[in-house]
Amino acid sequence: MSSAVSDDLTFRPPTPEDADRCYAIEIGAYEGDEAATLAKITTRIREYPQGFLVMEHDGQVIGFINSGCAHDVVMADDAFKELVGHDAAAPNVVIMSVVIDPAFQGRGYATTLMRMFVELMKAQGKKTIHLMCKEQHVELYVRFGYRYVRPSESDHGGMGWHEMIMEL
Repeated sequence: MSSAVSDDLTFRPPTPEDADRCYAIEIGAYEGDEAATLAKITTRIREYPQGFLVMEHDGQVIGFINSGCAHDVVMADDAFKELVGHDAAAPNVVIMSVVIDPAFQGRGYATTLMRMFVELMKAQGKKTIHLMCKEQHVELYVRFGYRYVRPSESDHGGMGWHEMIMEL
């Protein structure tokens, strides 16, 4: 699936060897307990690589999106973050991480990554994409085409979250 958006950006599925680099990006970009563990990232790569999109800049992994799928989405379900209850055939995608290496932030890469992920999920026949975000990112996701659902019951990482959905 490697597709170039520009001469220096490519997108591809993950390999097991990407886990350490993705974890380093995750802990560098997210606050405290908000970041996924290396074990969770490794599980997501192993269990659902078709829902995990890696972005490279000049051959270096600089960002990724990972997800799982469910028939009935419960955004506050912490076990789902370890893909408990995940079903690759389910029509609803739940994004767990959207992350760009802090050294590459502010260049529009997150927008490009999200657009590529949405196209990938459409190509897989998915019906919806769900995510949780902090309040300061709600408007960003609205611009991507997500609709605000409600404040989340999740207190992941001890923070307040907001549920968003995109109909594909």
